[in-house]
Amino acid sequence: MARTKNRGQQQPIAPTYTTRRWDVGKYIRLSKEDLKKAKEGKDDSNSVKNQRDLLTEFCQRHADEFRSSEEYVDDGHTGTDANREDFQRLLSDVMKGKINCVIVKDLSRFARNYSDAGSLIDNLFVQMGVRFISLAENVDSYRDPDSVSNILVPITNVMNDNYCFQTSKKIRQVFDYKRRNGQYIGSFTPYGYIKDPKDKHKLVVDPDAAEVVKLIFSLFLQGTSKRAIALYLNEHDVPSPSAYRVSKGLPVPRESDNPMWSSTAISKVLCNEIYTGDLIQGRHRVKSYKVHDIEAVPEEEWVRVPNTHEPIIDKATFDKVQEHLKRDTRSAPKKRELHLFSGFLKCADCGRSVIRCPSKNNNVYYVCSTYKNYSRSACTMHSIKHNRLEAAVLFAIQQQVHLAVSYSDLVARINAAPAKRCQSHRLNDLIAAKERELAKVSRYKQSIYQDWKDGEITRQEYHFMKADYDEKTANLTDTLARLTAERDELANGVNNEHPALVAFMKYQNISTLTREILIELVDHIKVYDNGNISVKFKFADELRRIAEYIQLNTSSQAEAG
Repeated sequence: MARTKNRGQQQPIAPTYTTRRWDVGKYIRLSKEDLKKAKEGKDDSNSVKNQRDLLTEFCQRHADEFRSSEEYVDDGHTGTDANREDFQRLLSDVMKGKINCVIVKDLSRFARNYSDAGSLIDNLFVQMGVRFISLAENVDSYRDPDSVSNILVPITNVMNDNYCFQTSKKIRQVFDYKRRNGQYIGSFTPYGYIKDPKDKHKLVVDPDAAEVVKLIFSLFLQGTSKRAIALYLNEHDVPSPSAYRVSKGLPVPRESDNPMWSSTAISKVLCNEIYTGDLIQGRHRVKSYKVHDIEAVPEEEWVRVPNTHEPIIDKATFDKVQEHLKRDTRSAPKKRELHLFSGFLKCADCGRSVIRCPSKNNNVYYVCSTYKNYSRSACTMHSIKHNRLEAAVLFAIQQQVHLAVSYSDLVARINAAPAKRCQSHRLNDLIAAKERELAKVSRYKQSIYQDWKDGEITRQEYHFMKADYDEKTANLTDTLARLTAERDELANGVNNEHPALVAFMKYQNISTLTREILIELVDHIKVYDNGNISVKFKFADELRRIAEYIQLNTSSQAEAG
């Protein structure tokens, strides 16, 4: 029997492949910037139509590989934000197994966030057995698995991420520049203003809405509660800010769709400093170009530019309202008017508010809230009848008005004299004493440092003592600055039209007490256990300096005589 060469060896068999058919999800994304470029004719390569045509043409050329297709489109969305509506629908369908192939024009369409793109392509899609195709970078995780690990993919993702960072940085710089230059950059104008037709970054007064703003401030200063103001406007068919914008064909913020006035809407008007003619912007910001959450900005970082537009409310009125808003001014149920002393009364002992208590015989009296609501052993009653309180406060204001008139006359006579004396020995002595004290503290700070270096005190003791001396230094520095400013003001003299004098003198004929007068002149009123009161007036420091100026000059004239 003849021997056969290579007996026992198997003949090679040609491999056969079964073409796998995929359920494909075609993802398309267009950012706002891309949309703007397309409209301007600069670049329409990333338009929705262009992306759709490219993906459709690819699927037609490989029709034998795809069983079904679904389109996912996010139009006007940034790639750094993963919370895109159709992007999330795409991921949901991947998790449900509805699609097992994702195709995009390029990696930047899929995501511009480096970490998100890498996590999905390298981890989730691999675990789920999902095929990923990016046409521009020739990435195909099924036909060429190594293409996903190609160094080009992470580099491209990093470049896409960095592009977003640089774009975000430039946009922020532009916005900051516009804010600092007093240009209004908000999408929606505050109620009472519209954008200047000739300059969208400038505000002009809307006459109809401005009258409502003025009415709100006026009613509030008259003692009307915020809730009562809202009811009044609704009852008189005054459209709310959102309803007014709709009637005028102006854009309306999504969160401001309430057709009726509310206490919240009234608060927003009363607290908005823009009505004084000053532009305050930068109150909120996006956390980062990747995290699109909105966060509040500390007030000291707000951008304030004065006198950028016509005011609706003068600053004195606005400040008066802000003082009033700080007080506890809750009105009684079903009552629209605030009570006369609401928010002004304090217990002289515990410091808590003194509250209004109507009696059965229609008399009204006030008692300490600690005594009434918490514990009768924690504080005493501190009771006083309303009529007596009103008469006492009115008398105190009348006396202060009389004092202001006298001061004004004396200041006028002093200023008419040929020579004025403006140096206060009291202030000079105080400043000298505080300067000596500050120098002493500075020497102590230096000595404890040497003590620490010499090993006489521990590091912990040094830091504890240093913190104490730093606090004393800060307090002394603040005190010196205040005293120096007071001395400089006194050296410049006092005018009989000083704001502190004018504030009281305009009530020379006062015979009835109102909330408006209390808001302007009174800081708070203390009620004592025996029923006596003390009134803390505003402008107390200014009046004390005026009194010192008068004393300096009247005593010097007496010495000269």
